[in-house]
Amino acid sequence: MDNQRLLPIKNGHNFRELGGYQTSDGHTLKWGRLIRSGSLNQLSASDERVLTQIPVKVDIDFRSKPEVNAAPDRVPVTAHYFGLPVLNVDETEASRSDQEIAKEMQVAGNGFRHMLTVYEKIAQLPSARHAYQEMFRLLLATSQGAVLFHCTAGKDRTGFGAFLILTALGVPRETIMADYLLTNDATATFRKQWLKGLQNNSDHQLGNVNAVINNRQDLIMVHQEYLERACQVIKRLAGSPKNYLTDYLGLTNKDLQDLRRLYLD
Repeated sequence: MDNQRLLPIKNGHNFRELGGYQTSDGHTLKWGRLIRSGSLNQLSASDERVLTQIPVKVDIDFRSKPEVNAAPDRVPVTAHYFGLPVLNVDETEASRSDQEIAKEMQVAGNGFRHMLTVYEKIAQLPSARHAYQEMFRLLLATSQGAVLFHCTAGKDRTGFGAFLILTALGVPRETIMADYLLTNDATATFRKQWLKGLQNNSDHQLGNVNAVINNRQDLIMVHQEYLERACQVIKRLAGSPKNYLTDYLGLTNKDLQDLRRLYLD
């Protein structure tokens, strides 16, 4: 992965720049304007300095209220915080332990099927619709500095948010999908360590260990099929991603022009 895209955050996962991506009509996303990430609750002082030096001006938190209450953001001093829960609880399972979800993951494929259902919800629940509408309102109101948007793992609620933003800016679908799948590279070390610990320490607690491990991997990774399932819902609701932005989320053509003026070179 391009080290310029992956931010040097030590106590957090999946902090990534969206700058540098090319649009279909030859423009480039500005650096230092759009950042996607996992949660900010464990940031060190040096991590916070990385974000304040950008500087991050807006911190959009897509997590549910229980997630926020359990692990509130360490908000950079340069930023204003906005809690915009996409889901009422963390249905992505990113904030639950292996032991907590083991009973639900005894059958092969349960993790993959669960995430397909989560993406259907992310694309159409009223809470999600409101959160992404407010995300665009904040994007349109931020003329300087960076907007950082995140959830717990920075892959599902955040991944769909990135899909919407990059679509609105005119980035090709292939590039959008490649950015979505970068989560797997950005979190590879974390996943390897987690898997080793799971195999070494928890066999007696998990029942069908192999099924739990495979399902858990499907929960903590992203697969192209997840985002494609959300796109199926988008097609049903609005006909196309562009119509989803305008007819479902309420963006005007002027809004789309303003977004491109603000975030593209």
